[in-house]
Amino acid sequence: MAENENAAATRSYEFYFDDFEVGRTLQMGTYTVTEEEILTFARQYDPQPFHIDAEAAKHSIYGGIISSGWMTCSIMMRLMVTGFLGKAASMGSPGVDEIRWMKPVYPGDTLSVSSTCMEVRPSQSKPDRGVAVNRWEARNQRGELVCTVTGMGLFGRRPKA
Repeated sequence: MAENENAAATRSYEFYFDDFEVGRTLQMGTYTVTEEEILTFARQYDPQPFHIDAEAAKHSIYGGIISSGWMTCSIMMRLMVTGFLGKAASMGSPGVDEIRWMKPVYPGDTLSVSSTCMEVRPSQSKPDRGVAVNRWEARNQRGELVCTVTGMGLFGRRPKA
């Protein structure tokens, strides 16, 4: 096995593929979004008027500056890494199946992110790993669902003693 493929087997983690349980929900933490962050992100990656121009945003269907959906996903990713993936035998992701943006995220909104395990599949060809399908949810401070992401994560299995 190549050195990088064996990384999950040689380092000790708090979470492994074996720890995923369908239906289990983990809280990933919270993050408060600032207008400065929204503008900086949007100017570089998503320069639509309702993300970068206060006057144009005021006259849009949103009534003011909102976060790019891609920024919302990036915040969710950061909370996932801090709250879980950084402590897990994560080997990356083979992909995301669905992203939904239900409500806009405004400056000052505090997002709470959770992850619920939907499915677990041990690898048939590589017994040292498996895929977990998870649904991430971001809610604002009012408990309103603002974004969901459903995707797969590849995780190393717990090494045998």
